[in-house]
Amino acid sequence: MKQKGIALALIAASLLARPALAQTEWLEKLDDSLFLQSSNGWFRADVSGLLDLEGYYIDQHPPGLVFSEHDFFFNPRLSLFLDARFGPHLYAFAQGRYDRGFDPGAMPDGDARADEYLLRYIPFDDARLNLQIGKFATVVGNWVPRHDSWKNPFINAPLPYENVVGITDHIVPANPKAFLARRNKPDQPANWVPVIWGPSYASGASVFGLVEKFEYGFEIKNVALSSRPYAWDAWTHDWDYPVFSGRIGYRPNAALNVGASFSHGAYMLPPEESILAGSHKGDFKQSTVGQDIRYSRGHWQIWAEGFVSRFEVPNVGNADTVTYYLETKYEITPQLFGALRWNQQFFGDVPNGGGGHEQWDRDMWRIETAVGYRFDRHVQAKLQ
Repeated sequence: MKQKGIALALIAASLLARPALAQTEWLEKLDDSLFLQSSNGWFRADVSGLLDLEGYYIDQHPPGLVFSEHDFFFNPRLSLFLDARFGPHLYAFAQGRYDRGFDPGAMPDGDARADEYLLRYIPFDDARLNLQIGKFATVVGNWVPRHDSWKNPFINAPLPYENVVGITDHIVPANPKAFLARRNKPDQPANWVPVIWGPSYASGASVFGLVEKFEYGFEIKNVALSSRPYAWDAWTHDWDYPVFSGRIGYRPNAALNVGASFSHGAYMLPPEESILAGSHKGDFKQSTVGQDIRYSRGHWQIWAEGFVSRFEVPNVGNADTVTYYLETKYEITPQLFGALRWNQQFFGDVPNGGGGHEQWDRDMWRIETAVGYRFDRHVQAKLQ
């Protein structure tokens, strides 16, 4: 299965109150006013924002987690961030968005929501230990820390984070034949899931930190990595079957970071009556292991990740898949950059119900290119 298309986006970071962005004068003045601080400095709250104006042109069935059926559509997004510190040991963060759905076109009439909210306790004066609760991005992999539109050289996510496969989290296939028939159908993001759904802002608790050259992060969440956005909030999905994930990384110097990740837990969502008689959704799990690497030298930046994931599918058995990507970014000038990304995904065999085994989805590859230009420290444009 090959996917083609062109996506065009103008990303305007109009309210980004971050140290790296500070050239547009009126935005700089606005930056300086969007904070509240106590007289002794013990408390400080900062507000910042990011405005994305995306236009998509797609010449065939929309790939990945693009929900619109139109050849061309406009997808604006306003993100507002609140960072608050209470002394040296307590930190809070919230991210609210207004757009046309968490994924492009998912809510064409508009949607406002809180994507992240968390409270973090830092017991020591260094980064060795952080304790966090709330709704926040997964610790798995190395794409999530750079997934927002200002840091990501592309407009979309790598294949492991957005390519939906024939796994359903709320519909049980009647038999192996019905499950295998999905491989011949166009992608159905409303029903199918990827290995990891974007940054996976699920709810839960985590512990993470940095000890010399080693970094670690472990979390317990309410839903699996593949779960769709509506299930991420704590009140939309119970805690009967928590999901455990983690990552351990090693960074010998500023240029190199290598890591290994894992995740294990139930991926099926309500309604419970859709599960097989005599079973419950906790019986069907997604197990994932992955490796990642980041390297930078001069004008080059390189990222790579690979994942092996197993879904326990009702009425079928174990459905395995392997997916990876290799991404490079080159800074042509301080303002102009280009990026190239190679993605692949492979699928294992499952019982076909007739005594044999068949591959449960079509192997695929995808190559992506992008070019971006930063007009100043507040405005950039990208073409993919």
